[in-house]
Amino acid sequence: MTATTDTPHLAAAPRVGGGIGGSVRDSLVVAKRNLIRMTRIPEMVIFGLIQPIMFVVLFSYVFGGSMMIGGSTSASDYRNFLMAGIFAQTVTFATAGAGAGIADDMHKGLIDRFRSLPMARGAVLTGRTLADLVQTTLTMVVLAAVALLVGWRTDENVGKVLGGFALLLLLGYAFSWIGALIGLSVRTPEAATSGGLIWLFPVTFISNAFVPTENMASWLQPVAEWNPFSATVQACRELFGNPGVSPSGAWPMQHPVWASLIWSVLIIVVFRTLAVRKYRSATA
Repeated sequence: MTATTDTPHLAAAPRVGGGIGGSVRDSLVVAKRNLIRMTRIPEMVIFGLIQPIMFVVLFSYVFGGSMMIGGSTSASDYRNFLMAGIFAQTVTFATAGAGAGIADDMHKGLIDRFRSLPMARGAVLTGRTLADLVQTTLTMVVLAAVALLVGWRTDENVGKVLGGFALLLLLGYAFSWIGALIGLSVRTPEAATSGGLIWLFPVTFISNAFVPTENMASWLQPVAEWNPFSATVQACRELFGNPGVSPSGAWPMQHPVWASLIWSVLIIVVFRTLAVRKYRSATA
């Protein structure tokens, strides 16, 4: 007689939805998690709104009337010239917060836990960047309202104005992938914030955001004109009907909408690839 023993039944491992559909679902789950976290820490959103509002008010009333735009020192002319630059600066400065958030998740070991789950490789980063995009959109709505209150006006139809804001959000989303890569490459959230701001200042100020590039040193003008940030700013000025000054002969300034689209898509492709690759090997 032989004794028989029952083989314990092992629970099957959860299946991962394959393909693009599974990746989208995983990304949306992570995005929802980050949005819920933002609502539970409202000061993150509030402080994110205060800084751009301060820039609008300070630049409008401190520099307005002292800058010559198109041969005029009118404060209203400078305000219309300025706002596209302020909008673009706002969406790009959100990059530092994205990097700090990912670095914080790394520091707490949350990224390691996500990596142990059966989910798409890039879903954690994609979900994070999508959540940051939602927060940036909210900031842009508030900022546009403040700009209207201080006298900013558009001279184009609603479709073109919305197209300008879409380009801004696309640029912000592209730059958030740079922030994601920085957040995965440093050890602390503080380092991610500092690292995110160091490169943002020259990108935003060596541009046409606050002054015409023709006023810059001759060797600096090509740098500013081929800056992805400048292309988006110039595109928004055209779409808002706030050209201010005649653009230079550089291709990105003559075709700013196409230049902005090309730069943003290129940044997303390159830095998403690098960030996902870094995500696979990064450790807390």
